Amino acid sequence: MSHVSDREAIALFLDMLMAERGVAANTVSAYERDLRQASELLGGRLAGADGAALARLGHEWRDLARASVARKSSALRRFFGFLLDEGHRADDPSRELPRPGTARPLPKTLSTADIDRLFEVLERAEDTPANRRRSALVELLYGSGLRATELVSLPRRSIQPARPYAVLRGKGDKERLVPVGARALAAVAAHAELVPADARYLFPSGAGHLSRVRLFQIVKALAAEAGIPPDRISPHVLRHAFATHLLDGGADLRALQMMLGHADIATTQIYTHVQSKHLVELVRSKHPLADPKE
Repeated sequence: MSHVSDREAIALFLDMLMAERGVAANTVSAYERDLRQASELLGGRLAGADGAALARLGHEWRDLARASVARKSSALRRFFGFLLDEGHRADDPSRELPRPGTARPLPKTLSTADIDRLFEVLERAEDTPANRRRSALVELLYGSGLRATELVSLPRRSIQPARPYAVLRGKGDKERLVPVGARALAAVAAHAELVPADARYLFPSGAGHLSRVRLFQIVKALAAEAGIPPDRISPHVLRHAFATHLLDGGADLRALQMMLGHADIATTQIYTHVQSKHLVELVRSKHPLADPKE
């Protein structure tokens, strides 16, 4: 787990909001204000706060309007979710924040039809270096469930032909295996033909690697080509689609936890809620005691 100051963590989070989610400037300002106020109340130790500290923070908000508490809690939940996802924390203590009549939002995802439309665009695209790179990026986002930061910083030889997995070093400096399917292997191989053999990264750019911001732009432009509203998609939404579609196909929750690199299975379980309607219908139609008239 990396250690970042509150100031650095808040700046990284706000950059992500502006780049990935296209959040309006006044909304970003509100997030910044709420996070900085929370940091001040915790003596500059918000990024490393534990559950007890957040419970105290909620107590400090006891005289505020419910709408204000809900907004502040929402901002902090997104903030801690970001820190967890980016490897700056190994846990998410935000369950200790107050929930004044609000429900945890379900992760955005895409239907299989949406995914089909994205890949149709990729398959009919002209064979250019940029399109080869785009195909490799999207195949790994959806086919392997990588985080944006993990993807853009992949070492040059991290994915090898005929090896259906990659070894990633993620949160807490822990290694995990992620699946790499035949389609992704083929897309990466085609892209890698154009990457210098001595390059440090699989997706080089300048003296370093492709930036997260550029990755977000590539994914949103692809969505627009496929007729999908760009505000419905991001690299992280493709990761969510990877998870929900695997569960739809019968994947084991523990296996999914390992593939996603979640330290706590409670984080993985949020995807089961995305399936809730489908599961209810499944029980109604398939259970031996189901009423056929329902």
